[in-house]
Amino acid sequence: LSILFTLIVTGASAIIGSIAGAIQGYFGGRTDLIFQRVIEIWSALPFLYVVILIGSIYGRSFTVLIFVMSLFSWIGLSYYMRGEFLKMRNQTYVRVARALGMSTTRIFYKQILPNALTPVITLLPFSLIGGISSLTALDFLGFGLPPPTPSWGELLSQGLDVVREHP
Repeated sequence: LSILFTLIVTGASAIIGSIAGAIQGYFGGRTDLIFQRVIEIWSALPFLYVVILIGSIYGRSFTVLIFVMSLFSWIGLSYYMRGEFLKMRNQTYVRVARALGMSTTRIFYKQILPNALTPVITLLPFSLIGGISSLTALDFLGFGLPPPTPSWGELLSQGLDVVREHP
């Protein structure tokens, strides 16, 4: 269950982070500035409080946790994608594509995006590990999946209870 959870969250964060960073890096200027301020404000929100708040409103479930984790896990990747697009938008092959009259969409998806996926590929394993650790921590604290669902955090919590009862 932890692996499935992490794969879904990592996939969603890779898509969201790549799109957000790509838009910032490609268009630059005011678009980049506005996106950066929004991302800074969003990243300043305390993750655990948001999990508690949304969990208390909508209940604890697999889909709610995926939604909340996906809202916060894309931010780091967007910084890397932004940097790659900022670097590549001024490369010679992009200027040639503009001079040949290629559309912005085609340059974005066919020229820059395939070359800018290096951070995504590099950061995906670390994102997977972070997702498993986050789910385990949330389950251990009691804010993760509901109790009958088997998870590593629930097992750790039960083990700690047994150790406390039988020292």
